[in-house]
Amino acid sequence: MNEQMLQDDQQLRKAFFNFLIPVMLANVLQSVGQVFAMFIVGRNLGVDALAAISAFFPFFFFLMAFAIGIGSGSSILVGQTFGAGNHAKMKEVVGVTLAFTTILSIAVAIFGGFFIEWILRFMQTPANILDMSISYAQILFFTLPIMFWYLVYTTFMRGVGDSKTPFLFLVISVVLNIAFLPPLVFGWLGLPAFGLNGAAYASVLSNLVTMILLLAYLHKTKHLLRFDKTILQHFKLKKDILTSLLKLAIPASISMVAISVAEIAVIGFVNAYGSDATAAYGVVNQVASYAQVPAMSIAIATSVFVAQALGANSTEMIKKIRQMGVRINYLLGGAIILIMYLFAEPILAFFIDSHETVLIAKNYLYIAFWSYLIFGHTQTVSATMRATGVVLWPTIFLVITIWVVQVPLAFLLSHYTSLELNGVWLAYPITFCVHFIMQYAYFKLGWQKRTLKAMLSE
Repeated sequence: MNEQMLQDDQQLRKAFFNFLIPVMLANVLQSVGQVFAMFIVGRNLGVDALAAISAFFPFFFFLMAFAIGIGSGSSILVGQTFGAGNHAKMKEVVGVTLAFTTILSIAVAIFGGFFIEWILRFMQTPANILDMSISYAQILFFTLPIMFWYLVYTTFMRGVGDSKTPFLFLVISVVLNIAFLPPLVFGWLGLPAFGLNGAAYASVLSNLVTMILLLAYLHKTKHLLRFDKTILQHFKLKKDILTSLLKLAIPASISMVAISVAEIAVIGFVNAYGSDATAAYGVVNQVASYAQVPAMSIAIATSVFVAQALGANSTEMIKKIRQMGVRINYLLGGAIILIMYLFAEPILAFFIDSHETVLIAKNYLYIAFWSYLIFGHTQTVSATMRATGVVLWPTIFLVITIWVVQVPLAFLLSHYTSLELNGVWLAYPITFCVHFIMQYAYFKLGWQKRTLKAMLSE
């Protein structure tokens, strides 16, 4: 956030797009890697294997919420200290965050790995896919520290405005995952045929190799965030940094946990309609990751730019950044969602060879996807507030809309109306609209009246 950018709107737009494009490409590429895995599994191992992944994912996302929360909080602190030109404090943030991430990831890995069977049973996972889900999940859980470190380190780099390096290494990760997947699933090159577990092993190996290469690259290029002695000496839990980090991370994690627990409840409603419904739910959620690409990418870019603007004491730029993010959301998001409506059936049939499952999935897509534009607008507004340290009310509104609107509505509409399974899908757009109204009302009536100040300004 340099002086020229602060004074020149064109420079700001250029910098925003230069940051946004690699973030969007990274999200798309990540989805491509997941889509390839879903295609291999769905087309070669069958709908049951696809459903096994879908049944486990909400709980995995529940535990990943902690890493996402830490990454979100640390990127704001890194952005604010970097924007203020305080590189020493920034490296202190990185060291403390890595130490905390290591401890947390080990605890989450142990918990998830040992309790997944009980949890999947509690989620009413269909009996014909239970064993596959357990085996697949345990591989990912016991290797979770690798994924946590990789996720958090890429958020550090985005916090200093470097979205290109994370994208380049995501390319490596996806290529490795695609290369590892068939040999490990089908037993090529003399390897055992691990079946569905091979998909989990491919994911773990690609993350591990990429993380090692990333750290080596940062060291060789003398990147500002390379893992050096300065960061290592701060590899400990320090009260002031940890307090600020947790102030941001806990609400973010609570938000993610609220979403993931709700998804666990929702998939319980879906599972009651059989494994075809479960598979449809998983595939549409995967396709939805593309519809959400603009929203999530713009929120990341908005958060980073707002944090840096606040660190540079340039609060007048925050309004411009937010408005730019909202406009881009409707343009890009609208284009992608329109394509998905026009080509819904061939897109879904790419993953699913069961006509009945495709019809279920198509209903979900038709009912819910338009509302991702509202979701994107809400994300941009929330990202603006969170980047300035305002996290409590956005979190409260999210939890309320999920647990007072989405989950009860999904239950009532699917159990007590003729909508049945479609009632679960209808709950999504209603929830997004209610959430937008609450967040925007607070933004106008509360947040805009606050005096904004960076959290680590010393």
